[in-house]
Amino acid sequence: MKFRHIIPLLVLLSGLSEARESQYRLDLSTDITTTAMALFTSGFGSYLYSQMEYPDAVMDQDKLLPWDRKFAGRYSETADFMSDVGSVLAVTPFVIGGAALYSDQSSLKEFGTFSLMLVQAALFQNGINLAFRSLELWPRPYMYAQEGKGLKQAGKAKPEAYGSFFSGHTSAAFTVAVFTSEWFSETHPNSSATRVVRALAFSLASLEGVLRIAAGKHYPSDVIVGALVGTGVSYGVLSLHKRQDEKITLWAGPASAGFLLSF
Repeated sequence: MKFRHIIPLLVLLSGLSEARESQYRLDLSTDITTTAMALFTSGFGSYLYSQMEYPDAVMDQDKLLPWDRKFAGRYSETADFMSDVGSVLAVTPFVIGGAALYSDQSSLKEFGTFSLMLVQAALFQNGINLAFRSLELWPRPYMYAQEGKGLKQAGKAKPEAYGSFFSGHTSAAFTVAVFTSEWFSETHPNSSATRVVRALAFSLASLEGVLRIAAGKHYPSDVIVGALVGTGVSYGVLSLHKRQDEKITLWAGPASAGFLLSF
């Protein structure tokens, strides 16, 4: 076989090898530590959140960030309901992983790996969110409502309503989006639908953020930071579990030579 024929063959073999083995894996010592930290973060955030108290007065509207002020006083019961309904999409990654497992495009080991990573990311983002919410940096938009259902909601608001920053719904939605797109990409490496799934996942996550703003539950700043935190934490957890054992195999023969790069 000529040298010029070897390289394409090696590239093909390398691609097949990569498609058959997940690029993510669990490590006992690393995951025990990571899971413990995730549980502590979520638990500590929940504790701080439970200790929130009513402030002496609602923060002056003029102290809100300039681009958030025009959203003060907004409230929509319909948008609020729709944003809560959107939470059912949290099962999407598991549906994709389960479908791939059922169709033999994935293994039980891979399903377990992604499931644990998703749980870790969810715990981290939840704890971080609740910790920031407990600081009561500024109240939810509907706390400034002067009439209608918004005013009624403000009248019976709990202490958590005084901590709008940042959006937990949006953070969770982007965590789901990241794992939905990554899980599908991993279990369907050659699928032409990968870009469609990714675009749809992040579009739905963005819609969740828009609904939280429309509902008067959060300001644009809350939603933007929530999206960044959810995305950042998720990719951070994925990166922690990504295989780092790249290997280069060199070989030579009487009539040819080449190398094989595997991941």
